[in-house]
Amino acid sequence: MLLSNLKHTLSFLLVGALLLPSCQQHAATGTTDTATTPAASTEAPIANPVLAGDYPDPSVTKIGDTYWATATTSNWGAIFPLLKSKDLTNWQLVGHVFPDGPPAWADYYFWAPEISEDGGKVYVYYTAHRKGGPLSVGVARADNPAGPYQDLGPLVGQPDGSIDAFPMRDENGVAYLIWKEDGNSANKPTPIWAQRINDAHTALTGEKTELFRNTAPWEGNLVEGVSMVRHEGYFYAFYAANGCCGRGCTYATGVARSRTLLGPWEKYAQNPILVKNDVWTCPGHGTAISRGNRWFMLHHAYNTNGFENVGRQGVLSEFRWNADGWPEFLDNHSVPTPLSANTGGRDFTDEFNGATLAPTWQWPVEEKPQFALRGGKLLLTARTDHSGAALGQSLAVADYAATTTLDPTALPASTVAGLAALGDPNNTLALLAGEGKLRLRQMKGGKPQMLGEVPVPTGKTLHLQLQARSGNQYRFSWSTDGKTWQNLPADGAAVDGSYLPPWDRGVRVGVLAQGPSTSTVGFEAFQVASLKR
Repeated sequence: MLLSNLKHTLSFLLVGALLLPSCQQHAATGTTDTATTPAASTEAPIANPVLAGDYPDPSVTKIGDTYWATATTSNWGAIFPLLKSKDLTNWQLVGHVFPDGPPAWADYYFWAPEISEDGGKVYVYYTAHRKGGPLSVGVARADNPAGPYQDLGPLVGQPDGSIDAFPMRDENGVAYLIWKEDGNSANKPTPIWAQRINDAHTALTGEKTELFRNTAPWEGNLVEGVSMVRHEGYFYAFYAANGCCGRGCTYATGVARSRTLLGPWEKYAQNPILVKNDVWTCPGHGTAISRGNRWFMLHHAYNTNGFENVGRQGVLSEFRWNADGWPEFLDNHSVPTPLSANTGGRDFTDEFNGATLAPTWQWPVEEKPQFALRGGKLLLTARTDHSGAALGQSLAVADYAATTTLDPTALPASTVAGLAALGDPNNTLALLAGEGKLRLRQMKGGKPQMLGEVPVPTGKTLHLQLQARSGNQYRFSWSTDGKTWQNLPADGAAVDGSYLPPWDRGVRVGVLAQGPSTSTVGFEAFQVASLKR
């Protein structure tokens, strides 16, 4: 059994928001909410994050009577989550756009999916790295938002890269694709382009037109992540600018407007309109939406407790239209403060009794492991390379405990397995049993270092535990009964895991198995639960 004082619950406190369907009839006809100055709301305050965990670049739309959301997965599989909700407050993860692996043309960096409906079909425009080529914009299509999706291939891939696609119909109902040229990757400006897309959504046609680029001092070396709405006779382009990611990020959000889709575009003199506060920092890359007579933006931001170790979480911020027709965010132009420090925590227990693996499990996108569920165990096939075969869970808070249970006597020869904090295949921090020892191993930049070891305890049940504080301070322990715990190293000193998260994603916590590909390791249970600060 798992550590008794941890919660045995699975909750998804994922609250989303409605994205204006940019290629549906609503956008094509220009029909919009005409309330310029909404009345003061009597609804309860927004408890952020509404998408708890690593959900960068969130996109939301309404299809029929159901809301659908997706987000960046970068170098984690499965690729692009699909979540649905009837009320925008209770979300269910129902699958992924690419559940089995990358489309044939791409290999990694699966960014900025944009979900929309057009002509009875559902489209997800997305960014990925083209094999042997640049970052490119691709598109996948489905008859149902839950899938399955058919990949239609790449649409545009400029030499410096093309990213952050958004579909939009112009004032005449003609379909266009909006995207960013990734010039900042080559120390160049970052134009935002628009180009017509054919009726099949398989190719761009005609000439591209530049809408605007990074020219204002606050925008730094880039503008990106454009989403558009039509309101009161204008197209409004909400966009992010400056540095997106990591503890030194400088992201903020601005807006521009135009009477026609192809311009001329005017940037708001009061930009940026959405900036950091004490709780949430670097807000950006979101989608503006209306719900009744209220307007919101669903975007990502870092919580200052945990920062990049937890990742960029989904935050909902409300704005209103001022007398001059520009959007102004409430709460002093800042993202709302959560109702409590642990709002959005997600506890998770898996005793592997189902027929399939829970959809919240993730893996390195280029190294999908082989696994099976049988007899109440997760059977994970080992890998020899990097840190081994890995499965992990995204974290929603910076303070948590994770445990797993295995039988050390059943470990195959030359195989180690256990519990780990996972940054990427070359950066992990793991408590591993095998070869007669229990070791704490730090893998940093692909180079392993042992931080402590003891003989493997006798018996067929071994509980392994990891506790994290402030996102990057890790302590490890082990137990044979789940009640009495021994630290490793023995002094219980915290290990600094600030090196773990890559620049564009958060840490996962999960299980590892390293050894020959003929080895299979059985994990009996896994649990992660929030800790009080």
